[in-house]
Amino acid sequence: MSLRTPLARVRGLGSAKDGTGHWLAQRISAVLLVPLSIWFLVCFWPVLGQEYADARVYLAQPMHAFLLLAFVLTLIYHALLGVQVVIEDYIHTRWLEVSLQVAIKLIAFLAALATAFALIRIVLGA
Repeated sequence: MSLRTPLARVRGLGSAKDGTGHWLAQRISAVLLVPLSIWFLVCFWPVLGQEYADARVYLAQPMHAFLLLAFVLTLIYHALLGVQVVIEDYIHTRWLEVSLQVAIKLIAFLAALATAFALIRIVLGA
């Protein structure tokens, strides 16, 4: 039994069947960010006052680099999901909405790529 009206069915309006997955992905990324944020604050608080070379040696440890990469990628993904919802809810001009969606996905991809590249360089000692 459909809850959509006959007029909505004819016009093709209604659920895009993607809301539940998006909601769940946002909640899972938020739950993942809790322990990763605590780890980040606990492990990198002492590094803040150190020299650049000392911080780089600390970050070159594989476990720290992996967890930092997981933290940043999860943070970028969570932010992407949140900004996507804001754009969908408040931008009503179709071309502007699509342009902004493409732009934020490109920015998120570039940020993730730059983060991964920087961490790989630090871990490999380049």
